[in-house]
Amino acid sequence: MTQVTVVIPYFKKKNFIKKAVNSVKSQTHKKLEIIIVYDDEDHADLKLIKKIKKSDKRIKLIINRKTLGAGRSRNLGIYHAKAKYIAFLDADDFWKKNKIQLQLKFMIKNSLEISHTSYEILKDNLKNRKIMHAKTFTNYKQLLLSCDIGLSTVMLKKKLITNNCKFPKLKTKEDFVLWLLILKKKIIIGSLNKNLTTWRKLDNSLSSSTIQKLKDGFALYSVYMNFNFFKSFFFLLILGINFLRK
Repeated sequence: MTQVTVVIPYFKKKNFIKKAVNSVKSQTHKKLEIIIVYDDEDHADLKLIKKIKKSDKRIKLIINRKTLGAGRSRNLGIYHAKAKYIAFLDADDFWKKNKIQLQLKFMIKNSLEISHTSYEILKDNLKNRKIMHAKTFTNYKQLLLSCDIGLSTVMLKKKLITNNCKFPKLKTKEDFVLWLLILKKKIIIGSLNKNLTTWRKLDNSLSSSTIQKLKDGFALYSVYMNFNFFKSFFFLLILGINFLRK
């Protein structure tokens, strides 16, 4: 059985982390390494995380000396991962129990280096759900105007992550940058159109900060895509419009 490492960065999500980890522990695919990266200089939740760690011998804990952000915490988790395949899960999201099994089988069958799945959006009121259907990307230009890949749905081969192709130092959009960098290397991002993940849309989350999104969105285009100011601004405008349409 092929081993998969699951990387979970943690920052102030104590109300959700147990459900997230339990959704990994209960996977039908059992050969897992679970790496939780504790990314909070405030150690108030550390006792809880250590208790979760003790619940399963497959769980490993990395404690950052200072807060690095979700992207760089994932890079750290990837660095320490033992498995050939890496799956990502945010601490407030959770999986269907056959997520890893189906996605791994799909990737091996289709010789894919990276894939994502469909997912559902769960809002704070726990009533409104919307399904986001996964689609295959063969060129970075197809993804450039809207990040239609759910971070917690992605599985990739560890070898894809290098010094020049990894999560950047951004507070938001760090996953978007990585998918674009991978596509620019002419690597196909395959899609499994099955709803296997639930993504929580929290109003108080960092990803909901409009100003931060605008700053990081502009950096995405100007720094990482190397577009000039006017092109970056134009693409950022279209990105914002597409986000509001979702």
